Amino acid sequence: MRRTTVAVASRLEARICQYTIAAAPHAARPRRSICSACRRSLADRSTTPSTQCRQFANFPARSSESLAPQTHYEFFPQSLPSGPPPRGAFSIDLRQLRKEFLQLQAKAHPDRHPGNAKNKAEALSARINEAYKTLQDPLLRAQYLLSLRGVDVAEDESAKLGDEDEDLLMEVLDTRESIEAAESEEELRDLKHVNDQRVEQSVKVLEQAFRDDEIALAKEEAVRLRYWINIKESLDGWEKGKPVVLVH
Repeated sequence: MRRTTVAVASRLEARICQYTIAAAPHAARPRRSICSACRRSLADRSTTPSTQCRQFANFPARSSESLAPQTHYEFFPQSLPSGPPPRGAFSIDLRQLRKEFLQLQAKAHPDRHPGNAKNKAEALSARINEAYKTLQDPLLRAQYLLSLRGVDVAEDESAKLGDEDEDLLMEVLDTRESIEAAESEEELRDLKHVNDQRVEQSVKVLEQAFRDDEIALAKEEAVRLRYWINIKESLDGWEKGKPVVLVH
């Protein structure tokens, strides 16, 4: 497991390093250069990676694009060494995730890469941002995991509450009316507490569903969580007299 984690993290560093090497212009006279990824000296910056990056000489020849992580989880081998569920957990240590995210962004920052490597570094930085934004949010994370299994909860019209979910629909509508009728934020305190519990419960259900690889259950709960998150946003952005729009 540790070897796999180190290998994935190293591949990301190697990709950034390769960008720097490939884009650096030939100097008029020999000079020493520093790999922007691993900060080691490069003897020949046009062809020779640093000592740390030489470990990739044992890998089969691959294009720079193929070195990129294939899922959001692969960007964060320290925080998510087991990868996505069912092998890994649905819940994430958000503090550790953010720490690793900041480290990755520091390495991939375009200002640390010369010439044409800046464009590739910008693209990599954008992918890291997207991965972090998705994984740090339980709803986006659930929707992303379902998309990996071919289920598009965010756009699928069928992934909405139907008549068979009458109790849930009534609960959602009642909550919306209570928010709209509130005269002060103080009146919303109990609603916020109840809704926080709903979100917490949905996350627990998703944790179990993804662990057991029960995709149908995960899809159903992701729809529920979408309503609870929508209500949370309405509560957090409450203004007296402001209508509440719940996204289905």
